[in-house]
Amino acid sequence: MRPVLLPYNDLWRKGRRLMHSFASETIAPAYEPIQLLESSRLLRDLLANPSNYEKWFERYSAGVILRLAYGKTVETGDEDNVREILEVVHTVERVASPGVYLVDIFPILLWLPKWLAPFKREGDRLHRRELNLFRRNLDDVRADIAKGNQTPSFSKSWLEKEQLAGLANDEAAYVIGTMFEAGAGTTTSAMLSFVLAMVHHPEWQRRLHQEIDAVVGNSRLPNFDDIPRLPTVRAIVKETLRWRPVTAGGLPHQLIKDDIYQGIFLQAGTSIHPNQWAIHRDPTLYPDPESFRPERWLEPSWPSYREPLTQFPNLQNFSAFGFGRRICPGQSIAERSLNIVVARIGWGCTVSKIKDVEVPLYDYTTGFNVQPKKFHFSLEPRGTHALKLLSEAV
Repeated sequence: MRPVLLPYNDLWRKGRRLMHSFASETIAPAYEPIQLLESSRLLRDLLANPSNYEKWFERYSAGVILRLAYGKTVETGDEDNVREILEVVHTVERVASPGVYLVDIFPILLWLPKWLAPFKREGDRLHRRELNLFRRNLDDVRADIAKGNQTPSFSKSWLEKEQLAGLANDEAAYVIGTMFEAGAGTTTSAMLSFVLAMVHHPEWQRRLHQEIDAVVGNSRLPNFDDIPRLPTVRAIVKETLRWRPVTAGGLPHQLIKDDIYQGIFLQAGTSIHPNQWAIHRDPTLYPDPESFRPERWLEPSWPSYREPLTQFPNLQNFSAFGFGRRICPGQSIAERSLNIVVARIGWGCTVSKIKDVEVPLYDYTTGFNVQPKKFHFSLEPRGTHALKLLSEAV
């Protein structure tokens, strides 16, 4: 029932329509107040305890998506429900990674009976755990509605038009639950790579500070109305995703008909891996591809430049979010989450390298989604104004 793995059939189309009704470009601005609140909490906690940065980024991602999906508030990130969902997310990322099981190398093992195939038994266990979790969260929203709780959420929207969507309870529970899974892990990974980039490229942090100071000042926090006037923020976000793509190996696609590509015959049913790492290092599109160069989105001399800079760069239809019919349906929400976090960290924080402490550029986790392993850096407030305004905002 996982939409991303379904073939292109009626169930996939119904699930896709439901996701689009929650997360389209026209709907996404309605969620900005949640992103503003959660990003304020993130900034407050980063400044109070920067050594726990992984937890705060994960709490931010989970806080936004859990509120959107189920109308639930994440206070600490240690809630049982949140930890269980994140455990499932990390398990899915592990088992979905190519080469985890021998069957990835020897497909004939697919024909083994379940009692001889541990990968099948683990898949069944994960499916049962996921489905029970997704059912429980949807049932919680159903019970809240019965009690008169009108907190908006994806789940509440589906329950109010259940008959129109054409999906059974478990099917809708999976659509909503997997949207949470996708958003929680990927947003965290991207933000960790952003911090890594700032540690290694203080010159870009200075440009970020200068732009935000000129547009926003220090009497208020950045908000979404500022984003069109902050092209450096958007360029840093986009370059982070190009430089360190979250799903580096890409999500496999399956051909639905025979095709020929550059003289090579590809049979229907063939799995194609759009390798994001390689795509984002095409020197024709991205000269000096190994380097973190946000100016490639800001200066006309680069092939990736587009104008006007009040609109570009942006993440719409960017290859980091996939392709075609299966492009990430939540990209507009993700783009807003990343933009506001980068703007607010740039407004309130200075990230820097600790003297004599090495920060590796390529020490990343392995798996379906990747992120930098824990590294040490300094994070300081840019002034007392940041602490004062955050105490009032949260």
